[in-house]
Amino acid sequence: MRRAFGIWQALIIILIVSGLMVVAMRYAKIGAVHTADSYTREQAELFLQSAVEIAMLQIAGHDRSSGCLDRVHVVSKDGKFVADIAIVRYYLLEGSADLAACGALGYPIETEESHGMVMMEAVVATDPNHPKVVHPVRIVRRSLQRP
Repeated sequence: MRRAFGIWQALIIILIVSGLMVVAMRYAKIGAVHTADSYTREQAELFLQSAVEIAMLQIAGHDRSSGCLDRVHVVSKDGKFVADIAIVRYYLLEGSADLAACGALGYPIETEESHGMVMMEAVVATDPNHPKVVHPVRIVRRSLQRP
């Protein structure tokens, strides 16, 4: 009688190899999802920067005699991201006409170098109805900008 693998030994080896393959596939799936989420988050960060720049352009072009701009809404070209930017406060030189026009949004300051600066809170979120959004992303950033 020759020594060889029995049927039960072959089955055990097949089970061990298949178990290792299942673990490897799970880690591959986790890695793929992480990469996709990182890509979406990076897109959201870049869109946030663009939305803040658009808000700065709108603030700079806004006529303050009719009041100050308090909100800016921006939607990405593909509709995947939506940015809502709230202007929290305008830092304006005390005694200026802009300060009176801005009302509650205006905050009096004494330094001419900081006249016109704005504090804004930008919120970028993915549109949950967009077909390419698998995991939602939401980024909130508060910053002090000078238009």
